[in-house]
Amino acid sequence: MTPRFTGKVVVVTGAAQGIGRRVAELAAAEGARLVLVDIADYVQGVAAELRDQGSEALAVQANLETWEGAEMVMAKAHEQFGRIDILVNNVGGTIWAQPFEHYQPEQIQKEIQRSLFPTLWCCRAVLPYMVEQKGGAIVNVSSVATRGLMRVPYGAAKGGVNAMTVNLAFEYAEHGIRVNATAPGGTEAPPRLTPRNTEAQGEREQAWYQTLIDQTNATSFMHRYGTLDEQAEPILFLASDAANYITGTILPVAGGDCG
Repeated sequence: MTPRFTGKVVVVTGAAQGIGRRVAELAAAEGARLVLVDIADYVQGVAAELRDQGSEALAVQANLETWEGAEMVMAKAHEQFGRIDILVNNVGGTIWAQPFEHYQPEQIQKEIQRSLFPTLWCCRAVLPYMVEQKGGAIVNVSSVATRGLMRVPYGAAKGGVNAMTVNLAFEYAEHGIRVNATAPGGTEAPPRLTPRNTEAQGEREQAWYQTLIDQTNATSFMHRYGTLDEQAEPILFLASDAANYITGTILPVAGGDCG
């Protein structure tokens, strides 16, 4: 069988670790030409590894919480490869786990800034290129935490990602652009290279985080966390030509939990 992404230019955000890195590795194995984006310099090492394995991979460091960062990434991708076929918006993630009454205003703002704006800005930045080339696929990484415990601001951000996904799919179908999202549940991954939350965790904070873990396992029919491959493969399916008649869809990938 012909690899699904031979010759296709794939931009993956949050590619330095976790789901984003696994998406990049699997896409590279199927012939993708990659633009790997992350704020951390670890992304340079990921790109170097993929190049050593024979893939084309450009690493770009950027703060995607800003319009300027997103705009720069898409310009560099287009300058390097002349087109952008697929965008995987993977940046995001819970920073704090606590009852909503304990969130400080600045914490709420940071959660929204981290888990909504990178996807919003990157969609806006890539669309002119995809409209001009008359086609493309965007896969946003949302979350089933739109219904969950201890992370109301994060859930609100991912609810925004879901709404954005459907609205963009409706608006840009006439341009040959598909927009879908996966909604991961809990995912087993190596420890983060840079923790999202560097604050000391007392007994109360640890108990709140355990509540989140217990709820995640309880509401999954399979009562377990997924693997990186179990998250990356649905993303790549939605990005591939096999999903050409799928758009505006939020696909839960959470062992039965639909969020």
